[in-house]
Amino acid sequence: MPQAIRESNKASVAIKDLALRFQSLGWLVDMEPRVGSVRADLIARKGSVQYVVELKTIGEGRSDRVIALLSQAILQASAYGRVLSMRPLAVVRVDTVSPSLLTRIERFRQDYAPDVSVGLMSDSGVSRFIGPYLDGLDQAPVDGRMNSPPRARHQTDLFSDLNQWMLKMLLAPDVPQHLLNAPQREYRTGAELAEVAGVSLMSASRFLRRLKEEGFLDDAGSTLRIVRKHELFRRWRSSAMRSSPELSVSFVLPSKGIKQLQKVASTLGGCIGLYAAADLLDLGHVRGVPPYLYVRRMNTLNLEMGGLLPVAPGEIPSLIIKQANAPESLFRGALSLNGAWVSDVIQIWLDVSAHPSRGEEQARHLEAGVLSRLLESKR
Repeated sequence: MPQAIRESNKASVAIKDLALRFQSLGWLVDMEPRVGSVRADLIARKGSVQYVVELKTIGEGRSDRVIALLSQAILQASAYGRVLSMRPLAVVRVDTVSPSLLTRIERFRQDYAPDVSVGLMSDSGVSRFIGPYLDGLDQAPVDGRMNSPPRARHQTDLFSDLNQWMLKMLLAPDVPQHLLNAPQREYRTGAELAEVAGVSLMSASRFLRRLKEEGFLDDAGSTLRIVRKHELFRRWRSSAMRSSPELSVSFVLPSKGIKQLQKVASTLGGCIGLYAAADLLDLGHVRGVPPYLYVRRMNTLNLEMGGLLPVAPGEIPSLIIKQANAPESLFRGALSLNGAWVSDVIQIWLDVSAHPSRGEEQARHLEAGVLSRLLESKR
C-alpha cells in the first residue's frame, strides 16, 4: 500500500477515535466539517462550548518532530477558531508516548500557546488532553494495552446537586461572607457537615468518601480540608456545562430595570443568576447580556403571574428563564437582596464560565478579585 494512502487511513482512524471519545462523553460531533474556507478535521459541541479540531499523525514519537507537527496544528486550529468563533484544539497522534514527550508537550503549550487546547493521542494507550472542558478524554495504558472505552461506574456523582452544596459549605471560609449563604466554619466529621448542611449522614459520608477517592480531601488533620483545588474546580466547571430547559420572555409592561427583575424573581420564586447576579453583588464586568432567572421547574412556571410573555420570533428577550440543574445547591447558597434571591459568587463563576457572551472574561474577573483567596488557598 502506498505511503500516502497508509497515512491517510491512519489519520481517518485517529479522527474517528477522537470523535468516539467525545461522543462517549455526551458531545455532539461533526466529522470533517466544511464551513466556508475552513476545512477542519472535527467540530465538537457540548452545551454552549464548541471546539474546532485540527489533528495530525506521525509514526515515531521524537519530541522535535512531534512539537513541529503540534505547532502546525496549533496555527491551523487557531485560524479556524477565529473564523468560526470556536475554541481551538490541536491534536497529534503518534505510535507511542513517553513521559518526557508528555512533559515537553505541556511545557510547549504553556510557554507558547496557553490559549489553545492541545491533545496527544497514541496507539500504545497513553493520551493526554490539556484545556478547559476536556475532562474524560485522557487515557492511560493497562498492562501495555489501549484502554477499552470507559464504562459507567456505579458510584456517587461527585457533582450531584447536594454534593455541590456540600462543596460550597467546605469552601465557605475562603469566600467573603456576603457573597455566599453558608456558615464560615470548618468541620471535623461527616456528621457535623451533614447537620449544618441539612443533609442525611449517609449523603455526607458518601460525598466525603468520593472526595477522598478522587484525592480532593485531606481528613488526616483535625478538620476536613479540600486539596488539589485547581483540578477540582476544573472538573466542577466541566460538570456545570450540562444543558437545561430555558425560555426567552419579555415583560408585558416596559422594563423598569433591576427593581422589576427583582419583583419578577420574588413573584416566581426564582433566583437571579449569571451577569445580572454579578451586577447586584457589585461584581459585574460584562454588559449587554439579558438577565437570567433560575427556577426549580419550568413546567410549573406561570408567566402571567410574573407579567411575562414568550418573545416573538426575532424579538430581543427582556429575560431568559432557565431551569436550574442543581436547584438545592443554587437556592441554598443564594443570597436575599430586596426580597429576591441572587446566586452566590461560586454559582455565578460556574455558570458564566461556559457562557458564549464573554463568559470566560467575567469568570477571570471573579478569579482575580473576590475568588482569589479561594483559588490560591492551599487548604
